[in-house]
Amino acid sequence: MRTQVAIIGGGPSGLLLSQLLNREGIETVVLERKTRDYVLSRIRAGVLEQGTVRLLRHAGVGGRMDEIGLPHDGCYLSTVEGKFHVSFRDMVNGQVLVYGQTEVTRDLYDAQDAIGATHVHEVEDVEIHDAESEHPYVTYRKEGKKHRVYCDYVAGCDGFHGVSRQTIPAGVRREFERVYPFGWLGILSETAPAADELIYANHPRGFALASMRNERLSRYYVQVPADEPIEKWTDEAFWDELRRRLPDDVAETMETGPSIEKSIAPLRSFVCEPMRHGRLFLVGDAAHIVPPTGAKGLNLAVGDVHYLYEALRRWYRDGDAEGIDSYSATALKRVWGAMRFSWWMTSMLHRFPDQSEFDQRMQESELRQLITVPSARATMAQNYVGLPY
Repeated sequence: MRTQVAIIGGGPSGLLLSQLLNREGIETVVLERKTRDYVLSRIRAGVLEQGTVRLLRHAGVGGRMDEIGLPHDGCYLSTVEGKFHVSFRDMVNGQVLVYGQTEVTRDLYDAQDAIGATHVHEVEDVEIHDAESEHPYVTYRKEGKKHRVYCDYVAGCDGFHGVSRQTIPAGVRREFERVYPFGWLGILSETAPAADELIYANHPRGFALASMRNERLSRYYVQVPADEPIEKWTDEAFWDELRRRLPDDVAETMETGPSIEKSIAPLRSFVCEPMRHGRLFLVGDAAHIVPPTGAKGLNLAVGDVHYLYEALRRWYRDGDAEGIDSYSATALKRVWGAMRFSWWMTSMLHRFPDQSEFDQRMQESELRQLITVPSARATMAQNYVGLPY
């Protein structure tokens, strides 16, 4: 095959990039290791920044999102001193939209089908060749046969374990990582949300989060040790622990029910520099991982898509290579900003195994500042609704 942009990875970032480019008349081929059904079964993030919402609308996939997404003007923080509200609307005149990543992916697949975009699922042994030349190409194997895609550029949207980042020579890559000594035990349940907006809880027993996907689908998390066996947690044990960590008024009225999904997610902060090597660009989890505490994972990937889409559009329309040349530096500025916010939220809200009395007092002081200092709430609100592109 011959195309202009080969996209490795059929998750939301790869699909959104393909959608935006095709609407500009730029041809793409999307290669995905898994089946479409598998991609649509992934349970992921559900909080969309303002910039993410705008870009999805620009891509022509905002209709269902605007119809059934839940706008949130703030969130709650819960401490040993009680629950308080951070208003994004009052602080920065902003909001976020609760709309599950699975729904975003479904909308993008439907839009891609409508414009006839090229997708190849269940590919194996993907390799990127001659990324430093003017004529890169990608090979893959499907049903025992080897295929080749000639292209102008390669977008690596294939996640942390994908081939794209590993294609950049080890001597060129710099990787920064912090692995946290705990994970999030999460369940999905067909129950009404515990509150009208998300609740982030700092509790002596550990962090908890009450989140949602829609008015009858809730997502809850509790902090557990990184090596915790999931078999230890029955639904009843989970609900009991969650109630202990949430504010009393919420715990008393919260609806519970059987889990329809249960998993433990490890937490890490990770950044790869640079995000461009020759004609290969890294996008989303291929280049960076953030703890889910600040709801930045999908949103950060969408920010990368925005920068790469604008760069390629300018190149194919005007022959202007400035956006391509500056892609890595521009994207990394926003990546490190979101990395700092996610690290700050994680450090402020979780209990660490080696946490001292001093560390605990610092957490409490940080939370008290949010309660008492408007500028502290404004900084949190600005980062939560999304740093500008």
